[in-house]
Amino acid sequence: MPRNKKKNSKGGQHGAVQPFSDEDASIETLSHCSSLSDATSAADEGGEASEDTAQEDFQYKLKGFIDSTVDKSAKTRQGALDGLKTAMATRILYEFISERRMTITDSIERCLKKGKGEEQRAAASLACLLCIQLGSGIESEEVFKTLKPVFKNILADGSANIQARQAVATSLGLCTLVAEDDVLDVQATMECFESLFTRSYAKADGTCPSIGPQMSQLHVNALLSWALLLTICSANQLKDILKKHLARLQRLLESDDVNMRIAAGETIALLFELARDVDSEFEFDEWDELCYKLNALATDCNKHRAKTDKRKQRSVFRDVLKAVEEGDFQSETLRFGTERMTIDSWVRKRTYDAFREFVGSGMNYHLQANEFIRDVFELGPPILVDSATMKAMKISRFERHLHNSAAFKARTKARSKFRDKRVDVGEF
Repeated sequence: MPRNKKKNSKGGQHGAVQPFSDEDASIETLSHCSSLSDATSAADEGGEASEDTAQEDFQYKLKGFIDSTVDKSAKTRQGALDGLKTAMATRILYEFISERRMTITDSIERCLKKGKGEEQRAAASLACLLCIQLGSGIESEEVFKTLKPVFKNILADGSANIQARQAVATSLGLCTLVAEDDVLDVQATMECFESLFTRSYAKADGTCPSIGPQMSQLHVNALLSWALLLTICSANQLKDILKKHLARLQRLLESDDVNMRIAAGETIALLFELARDVDSEFEFDEWDELCYKLNALATDCNKHRAKTDKRKQRSVFRDVLKAVEEGDFQSETLRFGTERMTIDSWVRKRTYDAFREFVGSGMNYHLQANEFIRDVFELGPPILVDSATMKAMKISRFERHLHNSAAFKARTKARSKFRDKRVDVGEF
């Protein structure tokens, strides 16, 4: 769990007033903001009654989804799992879920054990969202204690559905970050991931192992989850990991899979950042060789690789090379409601990407309302905004268009400075 994480941080606030969300106008499921003015008029009372009715209807639908997770029909179970995933990704449901967490956990466990393919993937994702809703504390620990053995069995079972294993590799990483409280258990989980992605290491003679696309994706997911758990390792653990893996991770840069090369590059940048946090004078014996490989990938123009893959790879590895050579990070500012958050490190980027993978378009809402996620990113308690302030904050469509146009021009100019136009010559 994050170093600064509070022990009993819950998934969200539970008062009558919800924080303002940019998506309120377009997505009804995100939030129902209450006015801070006195509800004395008959119209206000009617509005509150309507809101209460909508909430009751929504909870009734959720109860139906929970009941349907044990249906005999696989299609019905799949639909129920997807319905619960959507609800948890776009709303704060702590009180409702807390009362039924073990029932939902039992359903997830049953779907993971007896389901196949897509059903197992949906169940694994739902387990993660359940932990995100509950936050860090005893409740999520109970959930994870039940599901962790099932996750690890599926991950280690070579005969299990490959897509289920991919989903479990991702979910196990984030669930461990949120709900695992034992350092030794975190280390054991990281070793499970190591046993997978190290199979993609290039051999001593430089040849890459023959691995299919689906298996390679499993290794990528395992590597990214391993990197996520690096962010909560102690200084002593980190020193051991650097000795054991930093030199070997270079072998993944030679993979035929572009996603593996990118994941390996970002993980190397993350390791350098963590190492320099522990020791500002950190040095790597194979630094010159590593920089040579990173520079080659940042300017790659091999004909046998797809142009889209090369563009994506070059963009990432320019940032990775800066991180290794200069300790630099290309920061990014995110806006949600009245707040802003800056992604200013590889640690924060890996953490943000991990949460966003599960909550998707609901990430901005969770950044506003989910107390646990706000605690992870050091955003403080949720900020409440009343209806009058919300209306005053809105800008016209024309003003928004002007702002977006100016931002687009500025972004285009900034990117053109770093774009190597020579790379694209003769590729058509």
